[in-house]
Parts: sequence; C-alpha cells; structure tokens
Amino acid sequence: MSAVPVTISRTVELEIDGEPVRVREGTTLLEACRARGTEIPTLCYGETLTPVNACRVCMVEVEGSRVLVPSCARKAEDGMVVRTGSDRVMHSRKMVLEFLASSVDLSTTPTVDRWIDEYGARPERYGPPAPPAAAGERDHAPAGHHHAGDGQTAATVAQPVKLDNENYVRDYSKCILCYKCVEGCGSDWQNTFAIAVAGRGFDARIATEFAAPLPDSACVYCGNCIAVCPTGALMFKSEYDLRQEGRWDESAQAVTETICSYCGVGCSLELHVQDNEIVKVTSPLDHSVTRGNLCVKGRFGYQYVQNREADGSS
Repeated sequence: MSAVPVTISRTVELEIDGEPVRVREGTTLLEACRARGTEIPTLCYGETLTPVNACRVCMVEVEGSRVLVPSCARKAEDGMVVRTGSDRVMHSRKMVLEFLASSVDLSTTPTVDRWIDEYGARPERYGPPAPPAAAGERDHAPAGHHHAGDGQTAATVAQPVKLDNENYVRDYSKCILCYKCVEGCGSDWQNTFAIAVAGRGFDARIATEFAAPLPDSACVYCGNCIAVCPTGALMFKSEYDLRQEGRWDESAQAVTETICSYCGVGCSLELHVQDNEIVKVTSPLDHSVTRGNLCVKGRFGYQYVQNREADGSS
C-alpha cells in the first residue's frame, strides 16, 4: 500500500504595526491585517477574484521596499516589517481617494464617505465633483466616457445611464476601472468574456466587443458583474428604479437565504425584500457551490414570486 501524501502548512512570521504576527505561508498582507482586526480600505479587491492591484487604496509600507505595496496581492514573508498607518501610507490613500472622488460619482459606493473623512481627503481641491449620470436617459452608444467638447474636461460632462435591458443598468459615471466586472465575466468565473477594457489612458473604459449594445453582445445576463461591482456602476434595474423614485432603503430590507428552484445544482440565494417585494438577489461569497455567482435564472428569475392576482391575493 502506498503512503498517503501529507501536506504540511508552513507558517511565516512578520511584524505588522509593531506587533509580531504569524500566518500561513501564502497569506496576503491584506488577509493578515484583517485577521488581527486592522481595517485596510479596498475597492478593486474581491475575495473570489484574482487581485489586479488597480485601485491602489490598500497600499501599505514594507520596510526596505522603495515603493508602497498593494496589500491585496503582496504575500507575507518571513521577517517582513509592515506599517499600515504611516504618514506615507495615509498620504497615499488620501490622494487616491481625492483623485477617485473628483473624477467619478461615488455616491453609491459603500463606506467611501467614511474613508474620505478618516483620511482627510478633499476632492474639491481638484475642481467640481463629477456629475451623476443623466437619469432615465436611454443610450445605445458604446460604454465609456463621453468625450468633452467646448473646452470642458471629461470629468465635467455627465454620462447617460445605459438602459438597454430589463435586468441591470450601466452607469459608467461611477466606474473606477477596478476590472472586477471583467474578471467575473472572464476567466475567473463566467468565461463569457462579454466585456473588457477598451481604450488607453484617459480614454480607457469598460466596453462590450466592438462596442455593441449589450443585448447584441455575448452577455448571458448572469449578473456576476453586478455582484462584484464596488461602486454601483452596474446595478439591478429594480434597485435603480427604486433609487430614482427615492424609495430605496436598505435599512428596511430583510434578507432571506434559500435554494434556487430552477435546477438541481443547489445554488444558494439571498433574497433582498423591501415592502414585501424582492428587489434584488445575491449569493454568499463563501458558499461552496456558487461562490457568489449565479446564472440568469437564479439572479433575475424571481418575478414569478411576485406575480400576484389583480385582487391582491398571492
């Protein structure tokens, strides 16, 4: 009988903010910091996605390193000395938040207001705030920033919300180019590759292939891009409509976990219910089957639950 191979987990010892820390080999600095209760702001990081180091708000200082390092991707090493709140780190995060908040609409980005206060960021130093998208406007133009005219900068020109399907809307005035939607649609999970980053520099934007309207693209409407979007640039149409009406209220919502009824895979659903109606569907990131991902039926096929008769009975 052959011996069963045994995997031994090696640990590494490092110092974080003056305290010794021991973690399993392969642990990122972000994971190590969170394990000891140190909050590190993140926008482009996703627990189920490959780190792309795009947003740069999770930077920390490592002794001996010439530049700050992204904690979401840098692995812990023996003898490493890490500082998460040095003047250099705080200044970097302040500047990144200022750049982001002055160039895109962060009004639906969770916790960003607290971070701006915490780091003393003043986005107004760079001019007027980025305008929100024109509400309710239908646009079949290519995704991305509209080019400014008459001497205006791109940041001062409002982009229309793209309303080309009944499942979700695209509001690229809120897009920070974090790449999370591209990863979720691509090789990390869905492998549909319906969207990618087009253009370069200031012209970079999220777009479908050949800038086709979404219904004409390879999109299968799984909604996994919405699930990972950190800013609300991609949003359930139901949520968008309630926000436009001023009725969106997360504090009044109940979340019920259930199993999708469409097939035998066993995907776990989180039904977000407001005023006795399902307003959106998510899935737990730590679920062994879904890892936060769903198909079009699981994510958007809930209307039959609310197909009530005219007399009000269900």
